[in-house]
Amino acid sequence: MGRLYLVATPIGNLEDITFRAVRILKEVDLIAAEDTRRTRELLSYYDIHTPLTSYHKHNISTKTSYLLNLLQDGKEIALVSDAGLPGINDPGEELVKLASDNGILVVPVPGANAALTALVASGLPSGRFCYEGFLSRSKKNRRRQLEALANESRTIIFYEAPHRLIDTLTDMEKVWGLRQIAVCRELTKKFETIWRGTIIEALEHFRENPPRGEITLVVQGAEPSPLPEYNPVRAVEEVEELESKGINRKEAMKTVARQYGKSRREIYNAYLTYKEERI
Repeated sequence: MGRLYLVATPIGNLEDITFRAVRILKEVDLIAAEDTRRTRELLSYYDIHTPLTSYHKHNISTKTSYLLNLLQDGKEIALVSDAGLPGINDPGEELVKLASDNGILVVPVPGANAALTALVASGLPSGRFCYEGFLSRSKKNRRRQLEALANESRTIIFYEAPHRLIDTLTDMEKVWGLRQIAVCRELTKKFETIWRGTIIEALEHFRENPPRGEITLVVQGAEPSPLPEYNPVRAVEEVEELESKGINRKEAMKTVARQYGKSRREIYNAYLTYKEERI
């Protein structure tokens, strides 16, 4: 069996690659690249002459089995995307699953990533975050996606195309209102800019200064809703209401505990006390 290496490549500046990544790209039998032209620039910069094959969304159905067969024949393959970590918003997930299902060793070779680079530079809370990738191009579906995230309290990261930025910011302002945002453009490249402010300020700025290049958005999460006032008797009644709907007691207690910010044991003790008082 061969090995499948998931090799992170620079997101802009060609110097943002690890020594290990360069060595792996030189040593493998084949490099499967999302865009062979872009990858050739990187290989040329580091004097790497490993054979290349394309692996993108238009040939994924045929190329995945081809690459799997090579791996099963003992070949070592490096998978790379246009930029950053392969498998995020580009082909790779399918090949990784098939390789692991067939007992082939999958080796991550970490490195640059636009989402995390933007997050740590955004000035927004980075301890808890979620990544949502690209929002839908359809206005209706995009609004739906944003509405589903309306109560998400973690910092949220998106990728966006420059020509859709105003539409996305407009929808964010309508659905989410006043929130802080960092608009990170051309990260690690010559014209890198990180703009910070509110969503409405971002709209005003980018209407006057149409953006170019690749964009990563980092948005403040929703303020957590205040917990309801805890009443042990009412909590037990809610457990019983959930049980009457077919939910088992353990899950019902877990749900009620989460609602009041309590531990399941506290709800359980309240349940026992309430039962004893009723006997």
